[in-house]
Amino acid sequence: MKKLAKETAIYGVSSILGKFLNWLLVPLYTFMLEKSSDYGIVVNLYAWTALLLVVLTYGMETGFFRFANKQKEIADKVYGNTLMSVGFTSFIFAVCCIVFAQPIADAMGYSAYPEFIAMLGAVVAMDALGAIPFAYLRFKNRPIKFAALKLLMIFTNIFFNIFFLVICPWIHLKAPELISWFYDPHYGVGYVFVANVIQTVVVTIALLPDILKAKFEFDWSLTKKVLRYSLPLLVLGVAGIMNQTLDKIIFPYLIADPLMAKSELGIYGACFKISMVMMMFTQAFRYAYEPFIFSQNKDKDSKVAYAQAMKLFIITSLLIFLGMVFYLDIIKHLIRSDYWGGLRVIPIVLFSYIFQGVFFNLSLWYKLIDKTMYGAWFSVVGFIITLAINVVFVPVFSYMASAWAAFVCYFVMMIISYFYGQKHMPIRYDLKSIGLYTAVTVILFVVSLYINTPYLWLNVMLKTVLLIAFLVLLVKRDFPLKNIPYLNRLIK
Repeated sequence: MKKLAKETAIYGVSSILGKFLNWLLVPLYTFMLEKSSDYGIVVNLYAWTALLLVVLTYGMETGFFRFANKQKEIADKVYGNTLMSVGFTSFIFAVCCIVFAQPIADAMGYSAYPEFIAMLGAVVAMDALGAIPFAYLRFKNRPIKFAALKLLMIFTNIFFNIFFLVICPWIHLKAPELISWFYDPHYGVGYVFVANVIQTVVVTIALLPDILKAKFEFDWSLTKKVLRYSLPLLVLGVAGIMNQTLDKIIFPYLIADPLMAKSELGIYGACFKISMVMMMFTQAFRYAYEPFIFSQNKDKDSKVAYAQAMKLFIITSLLIFLGMVFYLDIIKHLIRSDYWGGLRVIPIVLFSYIFQGVFFNLSLWYKLIDKTMYGAWFSVVGFIITLAINVVFVPVFSYMASAWAAFVCYFVMMIISYFYGQKHMPIRYDLKSIGLYTAVTVILFVVSLYINTPYLWLNVMLKTVLLIAFLVLLVKRDFPLKNIPYLNRLIK
């Protein structure tokens, strides 16, 4: 368990740090973009790009790993064929987005911004192509270069966001003639996408040495084998990403007033992003847990280890939940005050992330017995739930319906996976302790809702007392201080 905790902390640094740095862009957008509807455009179009990236890679990353490891003597050939396949489809997609930018923009409600479609089409195409060289770096065990390029991508994006949204407006006020040849003060949200284009071009250029290492000898029979293996994974990938992005994709079509739809989506998207602290922990745990479950599989005590890992994951998640909701009066200042109306979705979204993390923990059973189609079916069930709740209730309850849709989706997926898992691979999870910690968390959260004095410092202090009460329960039941590194040196 200590090893798993350590690996959770250090594994996937580039990805987690990258997500955190991107998370820090939320305050920038909410304060610097003129209206919440502007941020709504960002939320909607980036939800589309997340889905399209899954479609344009169509499982070929995993296909490359499978066949490159299966026949290492032709790994470079597999790499070249995979790269050519994804590169060809990505090029066609980019050309279509550029040529048909206006009709696509008209259909999506962005008639005045066809260049947004062209820019994001090019970005998604380059990102899809770049996914294969990044997979090649992992195959070649080059984590430092992988992490460096990922961080280059993030820092480039952040720099140009700050440049266009903060520095340029300041220069325009002081000496407009210096930047008037390229900067339009009225372009606003468009510069978010310009920064994304620059970021993607920079990283694509940086990947060129690894792209050119490929053996570009097209072998149709090999490509067919890789496609036959990879394409079924597309179904699972699309279902999974749709559960995360569907609400943000269809939201503008479910509210009658287009401007209100963009504004409400901007508020929802900003508050949803704040909740992603939980997702960062889940992602870090996932990076460490997947190799952990396979390495432990042959151990006679593996099921005990899986049960312990589940319990520790849930306890830590509940602690993060309480930390977020107790100090929301401080955290809310990360976004502009006209977004605060959406803060009520944060507890709901946080719990949906917890359910998502538990679902991932439970997924070990079908991965270990090679029944991965169960995961695909569970994701499809979640997709249907998400779609139904959003379509029926968003027109009435706006983004609150979207938040509850995510909650119900992952709760149902979690419950179904648990009961199927107990049939195929029974594991004695400590349901009594998990239930106790969950109940205490809910009770403390409800109590905190009634702490509403006129003094912020008093509210924070009283809620800190509640958090300490939860920590005392942890120490008494499962985490005696003598077993905690560093702290055990301070006590007898």
